[in-house]
Amino acid sequence: MTGPLRSERLVVAGPAGGLEALLEEPAGHAGARFGVVCHPHPLHGGTLDNKVAHTLARSLHALGVPTVRFNFRGVGASAGSFAEGIGETDDALAVVQFGRRRWPAARPWLLGFSFGAIVAIRAAGEVQPERVVAVAPAIGRIALAAVRPTCPWLIVQGDADDIVEPRRVLEWAAHLQPQPAVAVLNGAGHFFHGRLGELREAVIAFASGEAQEQKPG
Repeated sequence: MTGPLRSERLVVAGPAGGLEALLEEPAGHAGARFGVVCHPHPLHGGTLDNKVAHTLARSLHALGVPTVRFNFRGVGASAGSFAEGIGETDDALAVVQFGRRRWPAARPWLLGFSFGAIVAIRAAGEVQPERVVAVAPAIGRIALAAVRPTCPWLIVQGDADDIVEPRRVLEWAAHLQPQPAVAVLNGAGHFFHGRLGELREAVIAFASGEAQEQKPG
């Protein structure tokens, strides 16, 4: 991390009401970019405090980039109720707009885990982010249609994932244009137990422009 981290709990105005959020900003932030982190499935215990979402935020903090993690509608203190990923995409867009007001000169990065990865990909079609990071994207859980990020983006997938089928994710990624960078963590399960350090390293490498596409072993 580049310096002390300032944290602020706040409420972001969302389309279904207030969204509980945690803004974290490293000291010395230059204002060039900010990250919005989307948590896993709201109906299966996903919150902004999920350890993978936390790791994604810390990966950007190591590069001096501030983040906003938030609870989707109906989670924690956020207003509203589950909306099949469609309303949650609108929530993410509202948080991006908050970030743009907070850091007017900064470009957004969208990051997400599982359900949140699909939301991040969907939101990317609306906000044209500078980067996207999708960790174990829950392909098939939310309609993506022809939505694809047009910016550089990264997929991180464990090949021992027992919730999201790794082969389906990799086959889906192989047919995308533009091609995302793909990092496969051999032996990693869906929640990256014991592998969060490697996940962090993969995200930092990509975010700092050093990522190399990795193939499954």
